[in-house]
Amino acid sequence: MVATWEDRYVDAVVALWNGAAVRDGYKELTRDTFAEIFTANRYFDPACAFVLLDDGQVRGFSCGCTGDDLPLGETAGYVTCIVLADGFGSDANRTALLEAIEARFRALDKRQSELLFFNPMRLPWYIPGTPGHEHNNAPGVPADSGLYRFLISAGYIDRARQCAMYRPLADFAIPADIRAKEDKAAEEGYAVELFDSRRHAGLADMLAGLANPAWEREIAACAADGVPVVIAADREGRAAGFAGPVVRQDNGRGYFAGIGVHPDHEGRGLGSILFFKLCEALRDVGADYMSLFTGSSNPAIRIYEKAGFDTVRQFAIMRKELTQ
Repeated sequence: MVATWEDRYVDAVVALWNGAAVRDGYKELTRDTFAEIFTANRYFDPACAFVLLDDGQVRGFSCGCTGDDLPLGETAGYVTCIVLADGFGSDANRTALLEAIEARFRALDKRQSELLFFNPMRLPWYIPGTPGHEHNNAPGVPADSGLYRFLISAGYIDRARQCAMYRPLADFAIPADIRAKEDKAAEEGYAVELFDSRRHAGLADMLAGLANPAWEREIAACAADGVPVVIAADREGRAAGFAGPVVRQDNGRGYFAGIGVHPDHEGRGLGSILFFKLCEALRDVGADYMSLFTGSSNPAIRIYEKAGFDTVRQFAIMRKELTQ
């Protein structure tokens, strides 16, 4: 039977996760990290989290979330996970857990069910073939997974692919042609360097021009708090683009929020310079590696590949239209 979430299931679900989900490459969880991702998340809805019970034992867990202030949130709900114990991974059990989530979405008048990177419940996973290096978010459904194949059969459409990319940083060096681009940009009056509020201006205007509210909030907060951010600045010291922030996480990962160049300053190679300078800065603060994801059709993937990043896994962005 499928039961709606109660806190008494926490230990059993954490144990389930640390068996079934970890075998699929996800990071193990503790009670605290489970709460951080799920139950303490402000988007957690106990009426949209479920356990599969067999003879009173937890054999499956599924969770979705909603929020009108999320991207697509007024019309869509997000499926976060469906996890089943060994011996219980049938399509019938997956269907029961998925349909419970979809029923909750319908009750909230959502018209779409989504699996994509805007989901605020971020699932960390290990990068294959590395000494425990990890990425902090699974941006969709692993395209090589049984869950992906099931979702296709359940009426979900594969809308796009996200490439998860990875690079160790110990041997990172900026190549000569990028240095040449930097010199050419300097001739045009641009400097790529760490943001300094005493010398630079226009950061808020530049971020607003990128039309990415998440960047606008995060990068502005980093700059205000003194967290290093790589920027491109014109000859007047006004911000033209950014990469960053420059943060080494406790697990050795070089954190990556993104890169952006204001439309008024595109076409000068600033995006490439910014990214390479960010990799260099992260190496210099002791980051062991970087991981990131990007759309398979995003032109920025060429920048990442030139910097030595490899695609280590692909994730499918999926959607189902919900009928009432």
